[in-house]
Amino acid sequence: MKSVVNTMRSGRELSRRDFLKLSGQLVLFILGGTLYSTVVGPLWFDVENVVLQLPRLPKPFSGFRLAQISDIHAGEQWMPGYLDTVVEKLIATKPDIIAITGDFVYSSPAMTDEILSQTETALKKLSSNFPVYAVMGNHDYWWDVERVRRALVRANVIELNNRSYTLSRDDAFLHICGVDDIYERKDDLETVLSQLPNDGCAILLAHEPDFADTSAATGRFDLQISGHSHGGQVVVPFIGPIVLPKHGRKYPIGMYQVGEMIQYTNRGLGMVFPYVRFMCRPEITLFTLSGEEG
Repeated sequence: MKSVVNTMRSGRELSRRDFLKLSGQLVLFILGGTLYSTVVGPLWFDVENVVLQLPRLPKPFSGFRLAQISDIHAGEQWMPGYLDTVVEKLIATKPDIIAITGDFVYSSPAMTDEILSQTETALKKLSSNFPVYAVMGNHDYWWDVERVRRALVRANVIELNNRSYTLSRDDAFLHICGVDDIYERKDDLETVLSQLPNDGCAILLAHEPDFADTSAATGRFDLQISGHSHGGQVVVPFIGPIVLPKHGRKYPIGMYQVGEMIQYTNRGLGMVFPYVRFMCRPEITLFTLSGEEG
């Protein structure tokens, strides 16, 4: 009988030790997950190398390199050194052009003229090395779009405000287009189309990715690049992003085929509340383009 009691006591002690061990592991897991999602994840940006074949791309543009960033969201959770690191990485990728697909700022009280000036300085460093094209996002409007626009002018960033810009190589052409913010109903695709020749390869910058249904339906664009969704910021394995914004729910992350057009949604560099990223690293995208003949 005594032996049985001792065994029972030993079992209880073993269970208690296992419980404490499990509890410790759970605490470490929670602390580790919190640290990753609030400190590591938001700063650990990824360079996505995307090779695309665009049938209408002229042969002289084969190998053309377009780097995209989006959703800088200067302001809340602002870390100037982080953007400087991104700029250095962008310069190191040696793209032919850089595209920024909106939300330069975050519409919050934390957004200040000093932070805008720091952002402007970083963008000016980019534009002194490569042509930089941009469109506005909804947060740029929600803060002060005219102040953002003036900063872009000072930084020598070309805003494609419902405009088309044509690049040339050896008598061949590539059209870089942009629509103003869709969320704020500032987009005017008809004006963009009126500026485009009837043929040739065209790339569209549009902050909100779900605009792809509209742009693809024209048959005039080969590629649309967007941001806005941040990839959801938090991605649950086997489920996907759990919270997505209006106009960013159908094409929230990565590459899609929409009719004859490719849609690519960049995960962005910054964040909105809650300021976490989990399984959804900030992104620089480097597109390398080729035509039908390679």
